[in-house]
Amino acid sequence: MSEPFDAIVIGAGQAGPSLAARMAGAGKRVALIERRHLGGTCVNDGCTPTKTLVASARAAWAARRAGDFGVMVKGPVSVDMAAVRARMDGVVAASVAGLTDWLAGYSTLEVIRGEASFASPTEVAVNGRLLRAPQIFINTGGRASLPDWPGLNKVPYLTNTSILRLDSLPGHLVIAGASYIGLEFAHMYSRFGSKVTVVERGPRAAQREDADISQHIRQILEAEGVTFLFNTTIESVARAGHGMLVSFKSGERRASVEGSHLMVALGRTPNTEALNLSAAGVSTDARGYIVTDDHLRTNVPGIWALGDVNGRGAFTHTAYNDFEIVADNVLDGGTRSVAGRMPVYGLFIDPPLGRIGMTEDEVRRSGRPALIGTRLMSNVARARERGETQGMMKVLVDAESKKLLGAAVLGIGGDEVVQSLLQLMAAGTPYTTMMQTVHIHPTVSELIPTMLGELRPLD
Repeated sequence: MSEPFDAIVIGAGQAGPSLAARMAGAGKRVALIERRHLGGTCVNDGCTPTKTLVASARAAWAARRAGDFGVMVKGPVSVDMAAVRARMDGVVAASVAGLTDWLAGYSTLEVIRGEASFASPTEVAVNGRLLRAPQIFINTGGRASLPDWPGLNKVPYLTNTSILRLDSLPGHLVIAGASYIGLEFAHMYSRFGSKVTVVERGPRAAQREDADISQHIRQILEAEGVTFLFNTTIESVARAGHGMLVSFKSGERRASVEGSHLMVALGRTPNTEALNLSAAGVSTDARGYIVTDDHLRTNVPGIWALGDVNGRGAFTHTAYNDFEIVADNVLDGGTRSVAGRMPVYGLFIDPPLGRIGMTEDEVRRSGRPALIGTRLMSNVARARERGETQGMMKVLVDAESKKLLGAAVLGIGGDEVVQSLLQLMAAGTPYTTMMQTVHIHPTVSELIPTMLGELRPLD
């Protein structure tokens, strides 16, 4: 006998709890099913713990540089990784506790811990119970993708999840993958004091970025001791002494590197295999992501997919925006959709990268007449005063409409500074409005009008 609910939400990541609470607040009886932790990847394995680690790594870096600012610190700077982890765990626990208490405040919302599996298009099995609802929302997220290297299953490799459990410092951390997750961990562990080698099968770091931005990212990390091996393919891994041996091929050359720890950061895989989607008739693409329309509806009426599992965004902010879209459609009678959602994200090395809209490469491929402006962070007074002159700024503008097409700010405050340009894009305001507006000195943002005043045709 199935138990009736008005709605079932599978997965308690960034979209699921907010949607469940919103529906419960509207008087609906809601089941929120989560097999692991409330808060999903962001709170437990992603943004919250990693940015806490980035903060600890920055403190170590700043302490070592104190003498550059005339501040004397006696003795060498050391890092207590057990204390670093304890601080991280405390921040995560507080976030989870806050979310737990918030959800407990809704009398018509039941949080169920367990593995959910579809029994039909309107039924979900969990912990021996069979739940039924006319509306079902999937928010099961993703996990680290694993390669089929020979020997990988015989060594204690790390992912973005398991590396958070370390409470000792790796002597030599080898990271497979020079994309966003790999780069962030490479930078923080280099600052903690580990030797770090990043092995990347492609020609450069953060390959979805423009080549000049990618080069600055590489320079920032190399300046702090990170070693990169580009155009390199890992062929096998094996135990070696107290660590492991990573064998690779670069061009026609075969070699190996020995490390104490290996982290695999080669992309993400959607968490769909346990859902028994075939029982509901829900379609997935070749990579396993649930296929949705622009309103996040699956091919089965009454079933939606939100967050990383739908392949339409891999960020906390896109997952939360998915919640806003679905809530608007389902509860408010609105028509919001992901159509036209501007790409916005950050890379949280230090200094960070903030990215919005189109890259230079994408603008070139579009064939539209465009203008471009760039400025090195070494020409920004605030950066010089802070002694953090790495990176650059870039903005791209439609030459005819004068509207922004995209921007990248890699430098101090880049993740915050770029969002002033995001608002300009969202409003469809011509760049001349910002160019003619007085900004506060001394800040990073004050150089954006200057950069806009120096736009030149994109060749």
